Amino acid sequence: MADAAQTSAHDTTSGQSGEPMLIGVYSDDRDVRRSVMLALGSRPAADVGPVACVEFATAPALTRALDRGVNGTRLDAVVLDAEAVPAGGMGLARQIKDEVYNAPPVVLIVARPQDGWLAAWSRADAVITHPVDPRATAAAVAGLLRDQQARSGIVPA
Repeated sequence: MADAAQTSAHDTTSGQSGEPMLIGVYSDDRDVRRSVMLALGSRPAADVGPVACVEFATAPALTRALDRGVNGTRLDAVVLDAEAVPAGGMGLARQIKDEVYNAPPVVLIVARPQDGWLAAWSRADAVITHPVDPRATAAAVAGLLRDQQARSGIVPA
Protein backbone atom coordinates (compact mmCIF):
# COMPACT_ATOMS: atom_id res chain seq x y z
CA MET A 1 0.00 0.00 0.00
CA ALA A 2 1.19 3.45 -0.82
CA ASP A 3 2.40 5.96 1.68
CA ALA A 4 -0.25 8.52 2.60
CA ALA A 5 1.99 11.32 1.38
CA GLN A 6 1.74 9.87 -2.11
CA THR A 7 -2.05 9.84 -2.29
CA SER A 8 -4.69 12.50 -2.37
CA ALA A 9 -7.34 10.10 -1.06
CA HIS A 10 -6.36 10.87 2.51
CA ASP A 11 -6.82 14.60 1.97
CA THR A 12 -10.53 14.39 1.18
CA THR A 13 -12.92 13.06 3.77
CA SER A 14 -16.52 12.20 3.08
CA GLY A 15 -19.24 13.05 5.56
CA GLN A 16 -18.65 16.77 5.17
CA SER A 17 -21.16 19.03 3.41
CA GLY A 18 -23.82 16.31 3.54
CA GLU A 19 -21.79 13.87 1.44
CA PRO A 20 -22.33 10.25 2.48
CA MET A 21 -19.55 8.52 4.35
CA LEU A 22 -18.00 5.76 2.24
CA ILE A 23 -18.04 2.24 3.65
CA GLY A 24 -15.92 -0.39 1.91
CA VAL A 25 -17.45 -3.88 2.03
CA TYR A 26 -15.02 -6.71 1.26
CA SER A 27 -15.95 -10.34 0.68
CA ASP A 28 -15.49 -12.82 -2.13
CA ASP A 29 -19.12 -13.85 -1.52
CA ARG A 30 -21.64 -11.49 -3.10
CA ASP A 31 -24.33 -12.63 -0.66
CA VAL A 32 -22.21 -11.51 2.29
CA ARG A 33 -21.55 -8.14 0.63
CA ARG A 34 -25.25 -7.73 -0.11
CA SER A 35 -26.23 -8.66 3.46
CA VAL A 36 -23.87 -6.05 4.89
CA MET A 37 -25.06 -3.35 2.49
CA LEU A 38 -28.73 -4.11 3.23
CA ALA A 39 -28.00 -4.04 6.97
CA LEU A 40 -26.41 -0.59 6.70
CA GLY A 41 -28.94 0.92 4.34
CA SER A 42 -28.49 4.59 3.63
CA ARG A 43 -28.08 5.49 7.31
CA PRO A 44 -27.11 2.85 9.90
CA ALA A 45 -28.41 4.96 12.81
CA ALA A 46 -30.42 8.13 13.21
CA ASP A 47 -27.53 10.01 14.80
CA VAL A 48 -24.99 9.04 12.11
CA GLY A 49 -24.70 10.75 8.74
CA PRO A 50 -25.70 9.04 5.52
CA VAL A 51 -23.50 6.27 4.13
CA ALA A 52 -22.76 4.83 0.72
CA CYS A 53 -21.29 1.35 0.35
CA VAL A 54 -18.60 0.38 -2.13
CA GLU A 55 -18.23 -3.35 -2.83
CA PHE A 56 -14.89 -5.11 -3.14
CA ALA A 57 -14.66 -8.76 -4.21
CA THR A 58 -10.85 -8.89 -4.26
CA ALA A 59 -8.13 -7.75 -1.89
CA PRO A 60 -6.18 -5.89 -4.61
CA ALA A 61 -9.25 -3.78 -5.43
CA LEU A 62 -9.70 -2.89 -1.76
CA THR A 63 -6.04 -2.01 -1.25
CA ARG A 64 -6.12 0.22 -4.36
CA ALA A 65 -9.14 2.05 -2.92
CA LEU A 66 -7.39 2.45 0.42
CA ASP A 67 -4.32 3.85 -1.36
CA ARG A 68 -6.05 6.09 -3.89
CA GLY A 69 -9.55 6.57 -2.57
CA VAL A 70 -12.80 6.15 -4.45
CA ASN A 71 -13.17 9.05 -6.89
CA GLY A 72 -10.66 10.96 -4.79
CA THR A 73 -12.45 10.32 -1.49
CA ARG A 74 -11.08 8.04 1.21
CA LEU A 75 -13.04 5.19 2.75
CA ASP A 76 -14.45 6.16 6.14
CA ALA A 77 -14.73 2.55 7.38
CA VAL A 78 -14.34 -0.96 6.03
CA VAL A 79 -16.24 -4.17 6.75
CA LEU A 80 -14.10 -7.25 6.07
CA ASP A 81 -15.17 -10.88 5.77
CA ALA A 82 -12.67 -12.99 7.69
CA GLU A 83 -13.78 -16.04 5.70
CA ALA A 84 -13.02 -14.51 2.27
CA VAL A 85 -10.61 -16.39 0.01
CA PRO A 86 -7.88 -16.24 -1.09
CA ALA A 87 -7.20 -13.20 1.12
CA GLY A 88 -9.07 -13.32 4.41
CA GLY A 89 -10.31 -10.27 6.22
CA MET A 90 -8.17 -10.87 9.32
CA GLY A 91 -4.92 -10.58 7.43
CA LEU A 92 -6.25 -7.60 5.48
CA ALA A 93 -7.31 -5.88 8.69
CA ARG A 94 -3.83 -6.24 10.13
CA GLN A 95 -2.27 -5.06 6.87
CA ILE A 96 -4.56 -2.01 6.79
CA LYS A 97 -3.68 -1.09 10.38
CA ASP A 98 0.06 -1.59 9.72
CA GLU A 99 0.35 0.07 6.31
CA VAL A 100 -2.36 2.70 5.84
CA TYR A 101 -1.69 6.10 7.34
CA ASN A 102 -4.66 7.17 9.46
CA ALA A 103 -6.38 3.87 8.66
CA PRO A 104 -10.17 3.78 8.60
CA PRO A 105 -11.93 1.80 11.32
CA VAL A 106 -12.37 -1.89 10.54
CA VAL A 107 -15.33 -4.16 11.29
CA LEU A 108 -14.44 -7.84 10.95
CA ILE A 109 -17.01 -10.56 10.26
CA VAL A 110 -15.84 -13.82 11.87
CA ALA A 111 -17.30 -17.32 11.66
CA ARG A 112 -17.77 -17.85 15.42
CA PRO A 113 -17.84 -15.70 18.52
CA GLN A 114 -14.85 -17.74 19.76
CA ASP A 115 -12.77 -16.20 16.93
CA GLY A 116 -12.73 -12.89 18.77
CA TRP A 117 -9.13 -13.42 19.88
CA LEU A 118 -8.09 -13.65 16.22
CA ALA A 119 -9.93 -10.42 15.54
CA ALA A 120 -7.94 -8.81 18.36
CA TRP A 121 -4.72 -9.96 16.65
CA SER A 122 -5.92 -8.36 13.42
CA ARG A 123 -6.50 -5.04 15.23
CA ALA A 124 -10.12 -4.85 14.07
CA ASP A 125 -12.06 -2.07 15.77
CA ALA A 126 -15.27 -4.09 15.99
CA VAL A 127 -16.28 -7.72 15.46
CA ILE A 128 -19.53 -9.30 14.28
CA THR A 129 -20.30 -12.90 13.38
CA HIS A 130 -21.65 -14.85 10.43
CA PRO A 131 -24.42 -14.98 9.47
CA VAL A 132 -24.65 -11.21 9.14
CA ASP A 133 -27.10 -9.86 11.71
CA PRO A 134 -28.54 -6.56 10.40
CA ARG A 135 -28.86 -4.96 13.84
CA ALA A 136 -25.38 -5.97 15.01
CA THR A 137 -23.84 -4.85 11.72
CA ALA A 138 -25.56 -1.46 11.74
CA ALA A 139 -24.71 -0.96 15.43
CA ALA A 140 -21.02 -1.83 14.93
CA VAL A 141 -20.57 0.46 11.93
CA ALA A 142 -22.62 3.27 13.47
CA GLY A 143 -20.52 3.12 16.65
CA LEU A 144 -17.29 3.46 14.71
CA LEU A 145 -18.68 6.28 12.57
CA ARG A 146 -19.88 8.13 15.69
CA ASP A 147 -16.38 7.92 17.13
CA GLN A 148 -14.88 9.11 13.86
CA GLN A 149 -17.33 12.01 13.58
CA ALA A 150 -16.60 13.06 17.15
CA ARG A 151 -12.83 13.05 16.52
CA SER A 152 -13.17 15.05 13.30
CA GLY A 153 -15.84 17.45 14.53
CA ILE A 154 -18.33 16.46 11.80
CA VAL A 155 -21.97 16.98 12.70
CA PRO A 156 -24.31 14.55 10.87
CA ALA A 157 -26.70 16.14 8.40
